[in-house]
Amino acid sequence: MCVFPVMLNCTLHIPLLSRTTEEEQNQLHRIYVSCLALLLLNKPFLRSRLLTMASEECIFLNVEMDDFLLCNISTAQYANLSLVGEDFFYYKFLYAIPTIYGIIILIGLVGNITLIKIFCSVKSMRNVPNLFISSLAFGDLLLLLTCVPVDASRYLSPEWLFGRVGCKLIPFIQLTSVGVSVFTLTALSADRYKAIVRPMDIQASHALLKICVKAVLIWIFSMLLAVPEAVFSDLRPIYDKGTNKTFISCTPYPLTNELHPKIQSMASFLVYYVIPLSVISVYYYFIAKNLIRSAYNLPVEGNVHVRKQMESRKRLAKTVLVFVCIFAICWLPNHIIYIYRSYHYSEVDTSVLHFITSLCARILAFANSCINPFALYLLSKSFRKQFNHQLMCCKGRPLIRSQSTGRSTTRVASLKSTNQSMVTFSFINGNQLLP
Repeated sequence: MCVFPVMLNCTLHIPLLSRTTEEEQNQLHRIYVSCLALLLLNKPFLRSRLLTMASEECIFLNVEMDDFLLCNISTAQYANLSLVGEDFFYYKFLYAIPTIYGIIILIGLVGNITLIKIFCSVKSMRNVPNLFISSLAFGDLLLLLTCVPVDASRYLSPEWLFGRVGCKLIPFIQLTSVGVSVFTLTALSADRYKAIVRPMDIQASHALLKICVKAVLIWIFSMLLAVPEAVFSDLRPIYDKGTNKTFISCTPYPLTNELHPKIQSMASFLVYYVIPLSVISVYYYFIAKNLIRSAYNLPVEGNVHVRKQMESRKRLAKTVLVFVCIFAICWLPNHIIYIYRSYHYSEVDTSVLHFITSLCARILAFANSCINPFALYLLSKSFRKQFNHQLMCCKGRPLIRSQSTGRSTTRVASLKSTNQSMVTFSFINGNQLLP
């Protein structure tokens, strides 16, 4: 007889395979793989449903009203068996979660790094909206490189692997990234409001410098708001009634205070979701109102430049609105789950439905960090062109310099002088983003 301790700190026994028939061996093997895959998930909904009944040779488990016989076999014995049919499902499900997280990280890194590289290397793309979008991409990269791998590790290891410092730092980084995202989108909406509704209020002098300062202030403000998350997050012992064991977990608030999680979840929902999206909605109400009025007032045969400028502003406002909608859709389920848990903190929901819903909410929230570059790819011709150029690692064509006579040079200089104010105004309003 062989003895094997598993994740739940219980000892499992199995009769030697020589004492069972071939049919019984196959049945035991199928049950073993099924239960082991579920055990490796190490989720509360399973642990609390494990009702063990030890016998001389094996342990019976009751998982969701079905009786299972969990049996352990040695490495040599296991090598003689083969995984067939439905056994593959359990292993696929077990490793599907980190695989999905890995795909999100890979896509997000490619998209956001390429986006930042384009905005830094292409001079024509350096404008107010793109500076904000670059700041948004930096926040997404921070989330992808820290929080997503840590969250994925929770499904592969039953223990918190990153110590007390990691327990405080990871939630701080995640909340900072969320703050940078939503507050940058709010600033982008305010910028579009000024460009469309109040274009005369825009000052050309030092515009980019002012936007850089605003972006830095958004980061500082987001980090300050995330400080309480770092203060209250800590490693705390949690007692599991299902297994009669105590394990250490990283929790965002004290377990003894029932009011704290409710206040924290509602404050987070208001500060990082409801209030910013409400402000953005007000901005876009006035933007839509102005665009509708302008469409009626603009002559059919009006100035071509004015029409192009209006269309450019509309496309850019549409892009920002798409970013806002993506953020709202991706983060709403996570906020709802967080609030639900805070109001039922003393009684953990151990249902499979809750586990699957929570998992999908987390994946959707993290996916938000890799969607924006590809949304911009679909909406912007200029960005799509630059993005394809970067991915193909092609060298840019050399600019064709004029070899014209002094007369032609003088003519070009005259045109540049005449249109200088118009070019500056277009640059400040971000018309280079969506030509």
